[in-house]
Amino acid sequence: MALGPYASFIVTSYTLVAAVVALLIVWIAIDYRRQKERLRELEASGVSRRSGRQATDI
Repeated sequence: MALGPYASFIVTSYTLVAAVVALLIVWIAIDYRRQKERLRELEASGVSRRSGRQATDI
């Protein structure tokens, strides 16, 4: 595959974009776990979610 005189720029750009996307995916996964744990802590302390209520609870 011949990319011409800009091959190093193209390969570097795609590599950096792939690394950033991978880091974002990891960051989101870690934050999701932290948020779930925080939610469990809040619910254990007696705080409840509004979305958990039924229409008759209002």
